[in-house]
Amino acid sequence: MSEALLSALAEALAGLVTAVETSDEDVLDPDTAVKWLESTGHTLAGLTEADRRTLDGLFRAAALRAPEGARRDELLRVSEGFGLTFGLAFGLTEDPHTAACDAVLDHTRRLAAVVRDADPATPVPGCPDWTLADLARHVGTVHRWAEHLVRTRAATRVLAEDVPLDPPAGPAAYADWLVAGAERFAATARGADPDAPVWSPGADPHVRHYPRHVLFETLVHLADAELAVDGKAGPLDPATATAAVDHFLTDAPYIARIAEPVSRLGRDGTVLRLVARDTGAVRTLVLGGGGFTWTRGSGAEPTAVVEADAGELLLLLHRRYGADDPCFTHTGDRGLLDDWLAATAL
Repeated sequence: MSEALLSALAEALAGLVTAVETSDEDVLDPDTAVKWLESTGHTLAGLTEADRRTLDGLFRAAALRAPEGARRDELLRVSEGFGLTFGLAFGLTEDPHTAACDAVLDHTRRLAAVVRDADPATPVPGCPDWTLADLARHVGTVHRWAEHLVRTRAATRVLAEDVPLDPPAGPAAYADWLVAGAERFAATARGADPDAPVWSPGADPHVRHYPRHVLFETLVHLADAELAVDGKAGPLDPATATAAVDHFLTDAPYIARIAEPVSRLGRDGTVLRLVARDTGAVRTLVLGGGGFTWTRGSGAEPTAVVEADAGELLLLLHRRYGADDPCFTHTGDRGLLDDWLAATAL
């Protein structure tokens, strides 16, 4: 296929997406719009990382050919809406897979710095019954478990207890043990083909799942450690937090401890909307059919809306912040948000 044809097709698709997202209800039925955008997003999610980067570049080039103004701004958001800009979340020009590996190591070093200078017996509010030492052991275990899966290309589930963990002799060694595990994971994942098949606990049974999974696990537990030691979480990069929210929503239906309670909510047809003030990212969840679906952008009329910065929304979904925290703004049926949070608690 010629470059000219690819560019023309990308421009046409970007224009169509923008028209669907911005159309009035009397022009296009919202449910139809949501279904079309979801199916399109699902198709694009199946592309390889290289193809996703190529498509992102084509979308952006098409947007920049438009005159400055509201339409260009809408076109520039198409890539973000379909999750094609993950690597840019870290301010890097490298590919998303490598960017996520690097970010795992960066966030683990930050976690290790918190652990190194703190009392290992410090309680962790976000993880009841855990101390800071328990949290460090958990994160270090996740890193070594994920490294084993990526290295062996496991086709079936492997329990963490069946993986060599080389645990430290005592809490004083936890910081170095954390960094060593992250370094090993990052090196293994960087050297692996992102598209290689491997069992995963979520929606994507490929190597590319693991750098993101490990990164977002580490990110949330870094916030746990900061909340435990300092009483507040450090700033979260908005784009990384947005990617983490998407990861959570994508994998939630595959996690029995979430999927089963959500299926029993009895809230079919209700719509929960998450709005990130700092990035403008909108995520719309529609409950029903024994679970839920979600889409980037606005869709059906919301039953409830919660607004905050992207990092605050991420920590709300993981129950590190309560919905009554003043950083959140609520409209609509607040009970729907409370029901969702209760059902999705791990």
